[in-house]
Amino acid sequence: MTRYIKRHTLQTRITHDVTVIACILLAISGLFVFVPALNNLLPSSATFAIRMAHRVLGIVFIAVPLISAILAPKGVKHLLSNYFARWDKDDVTFIKRFLPYMLGPKRVHMPDQHEVKSGQRLADGVLFLAGFLIAISGVFLLVGTTFVTLDAGLMLFMRLAHDVAFVLFAVFGIAHIYLGAGVFQPYRRMGKTMFGNGMISESDALYHWGHWARETIEKGDKVVEVEDKK
Repeated sequence: MTRYIKRHTLQTRITHDVTVIACILLAISGLFVFVPALNNLLPSSATFAIRMAHRVLGIVFIAVPLISAILAPKGVKHLLSNYFARWDKDDVTFIKRFLPYMLGPKRVHMPDQHEVKSGQRLADGVLFLAGFLIAISGVFLLVGTTFVTLDAGLMLFMRLAHDVAFVLFAVFGIAHIYLGAGVFQPYRRMGKTMFGNGMISESDALYHWGHWARETIEKGDKVVEVEDKK
């Protein structure tokens, strides 16, 4: 028998996974929307379809997290409490050791972490900020090119904001995927947590989120035992 801890609910996983897929498709379609040189490589009908798809994906990108937040306000409160939690000595030490850890994980011992690691709070904070900026500027660009005529200066500013936010989102998004998908050796099997059944083995939980894992194990309500496959 292997003990697991329930880390992510079904709603959290659906919200995350749909948003991630929308982000990837938005990045690809966005290149054809904002880079004129790429438009010349495709027939006008294909370019039009990509532009329309980009707008639909943008709506999904905004609507899914918003609907999820409305359906689970307690989840939003819990999320905010984790990301705005006061840092302790372990959080500071984690940040200081993170780069050496990435270069040589076997030689660096990382301190225990809470439910959301201090490094994740910083990186995800940039992602949230960039995502919010992309969403707001995207709405202005959509409205200004589809429904009404907005000031040219405003549209230029929103396009610049959209581009800057995209660069930030791409850089930190790639780092998020590198760690979250388990490409980095110590984070192997992490992808199954968010894209799987939402559970993480007790041993992995203790390694990555020691404080949170011990607190959860002590409560016992999220701990399950699964029979190993022969």
